[in-house]
This record gives sequence, C-alpha cells and structure tokens, in this order.
Amino acid sequence: MKKFMVEDSFWDIFPNAKIGVVICHNIDNTVKDTDKYGEMIRIAEKEALKYFEDEHLSNNPVVKVWRDAFKKFKTKKGARASIEALLKRVQKGNQIGNINPLVDIYNSISLKYALPCGGEDIDKFVGDIRLTTAIGNEEFIPLGEDESSPPYEGEIVYKDDKGAICRCWNWREAVRTMLTEETKNAFLCIELVDESRYEEFESALKELSKLVQENLGGSNKISILDVNHKEISID
Repeated sequence: MKKFMVEDSFWDIFPNAKIGVVICHNIDNTVKDTDKYGEMIRIAEKEALKYFEDEHLSNNPVVKVWRDAFKKFKTKKGARASIEALLKRVQKGNQIGNINPLVDIYNSISLKYALPCGGEDIDKFVGDIRLTTAIGNEEFIPLGEDESSPPYEGEIVYKDDKGAICRCWNWREAVRTMLTEETKNAFLCIELVDESRYEEFESALKELSKLVQENLGGSNKISILDVNHKEISID
C-alpha cells in the first residue's frame, strides 16, 4: 500500500499549512478536445486578473505569502512558487498553453483560485511519497534536462524512494513522475499557507475533483493533510 506522508521536518517549518490532495484512479487523460481545455484556461486567466491589486507582482498578497514562505527554507536562487510563475505569465499577457487534460485542469484551478496546484503519476512512484526536507543527495532530473540536479540539504521537496519529484516545494517537477496522456492514476495537490483563505482552498479542491470526474471519468477522493493528519493511502 502506497502512502503520502507529510513529515515532521515540514511541519516544524510550516505548522499551519494545509496540503489538499485529490487521488484519481482509472482516469482517461488522453487528449480529445484541446479547444475545451484551452477555453477553460482562458476563462481562468481572466478570473486571475482580480489578484493583481498592485502592478508589482510580488506585492500582491497571493504571491507575497509564497515569497515569505520560500524564505523559510533553503531554495535554489530565483526559485518561485508555481502560482507566481503562472500569474507572471498572465500579467504579461502570455497565454498558458495546453499540455494534457489533467495539467490543463489543475492549471485552470490554480489560476482561478491563485493557489499552487500540481500533479504526479502514482504508478511512477517508487515506494511512498513524502513532503519533507531534503537530505541533499536525492536524484532529481527536471523537465527539459538530462542531468540530475539534486536539492539542497534542508530544501522542502516531494520525494519517493528513488529521489526528489518536486523541488523547492512546488517550483519544479521531475520528468520521471510527470503526468502524461498515459496516466491512469494521479496524485493532484493544492497547497495553502495563508490560513485566511481556507474556504477558497476547500472550494478549489472540490472544483478540481469535480472537473476531473466530469471530464476524465474514473473515481477520486479528496483529503486534507495538516499537522494533526499527516498521512493518507494513495492506492
């Protein structure tokens, strides 16, 4: 039985964080209608405009809270939360492109709610998956590269028994476990560090689950991990 565990070394730094997870089984992630998902993203891009209260991206609350979070652990220079990268593209007028249905769906949710969303292929995990601090020797081959780029010691990472699968919490993921059209079982997550946005966080999780169910079939289950609920089964 595979598990997802958030270890104490993470809670020591972020005791009030919440990690929302949608575990999806027996889905069909093949691309059938790029226009539908493109429209989904376009609508979300427009909704994201409401978060730009200040022309300086880093001054907006939904970005600043993650800038502050990333100061609490060792990060690669220039690493930013995934939501900042998405919002930066929207602010510059650059459309978010289609990748595959699961990624398109979670990108649309990420933009609509201004929360970091990500996903991995459960069948590619080796052993359990953990959100923890890195030892510093974990194998990590990021998307678009061929050589390993291990995390720093103490860096927040998602990892399994083979290596890191997402560096700097939600900054960059490994090619090994990425979602593809062949993905049948998926681990999707939404992360919260701003407690005042818990209701939006819950709404985002429910909408993510609903969109996957309606568009990709299969079955899915929502879980929320916190300092008092540190692990779930993902089988």
